[in-house]
Amino acid sequence: MTADQLRSLIAAGLPCDHLDVSGDGRHWTAVVVSSAFEGRRAIQRHQMVYATLGQRIHTDEVHALSMKTYTPAEWRAAGQA
Repeated sequence: MTADQLRSLIAAGLPCDHLDVSGDGRHWTAVVVSSAFEGRRAIQRHQMVYATLGQRIHTDEVHALSMKTYTPAEWRAAGQA
């Protein structure tokens, strides 16, 4: 798995205003900004991202994914937009 492949999987499953993925092939970090996160708690947001990975998260193709999830408004408020 490459960063581009992981980014493509997440982007195919969620509408992303911003998506940054980095890692070493097994351990990944992602910053995901999506309007789909509106009104959702952090655990629900993470579940949504994990759902885009399907079996890859269960088969160890993606061993670990640490993520920060934001709505577009939260991202702007953090001074990132």
